[in-house]
Amino acid sequence: MSILQKSRKKASARQQININGVKGNMLLLPNSQYRVVIEVSPVNFELKSEEEQDALIDTYESFLDSLPCPLEIVVRIRELDMDKYLADVQELLAEEKKPIYRDQIENYTEFVQSLVRDNKILSRHFYVVLPYAANDFETAKEQLSLNADMVGKGLMRLGMRTRQLNNLELLDLFHTFYSPAQAKRQPISEQVATLLNNSYIRKEQQ
Repeated sequence: MSILQKSRKKASARQQININGVKGNMLLLPNSQYRVVIEVSPVNFELKSEEEQDALIDTYESFLDSLPCPLEIVVRIRELDMDKYLADVQELLAEEKKPIYRDQIENYTEFVQSLVRDNKILSRHFYVVLPYAANDFETAKEQLSLNADMVGKGLMRLGMRTRQLNNLELLDLFHTFYSPAQAKRQPISEQVATLLNNSYIRKEQQ
């Protein structure tokens, strides 16, 4: 089962997430399993010319042939928090002194409000998950680092930008997936992430 797939069985969020914690920008899973999550920028295939599409397909085939390990591709679609965005725009409006710029900001705010009134604004995020099993952390970290580097270079040849998620971003990914309403009200901070992560690790060690 995907690490970002909810179980249909009733259980607590912790039981459903089924992770022991994060360390070294890796997910620590039960049974000596580790995961690295790489965020990947999309490529608009439809806007490419026929020659560019053919070249991309050939490059993608070469990328699949050169994979150092299995991987999982996750597409995450989320509704954007436009309330926070509009609140930030209002802060800009309050700080702006020149009338011409104030008018532009007010017109822009009205446009965005009319746009989101009857429409949901969605964002898409793409992730590649790399797995590894090892009896010790350092071995897993070294091998996953090598695998992530090879996969990252292969994706870059496809015109994609890649970025490995850090500890906080990994926890936030699960937080927003399993508790989207709470994540909107109370995003995970560094301090909360540390406490949460320590709680998972202590539980695993007991």
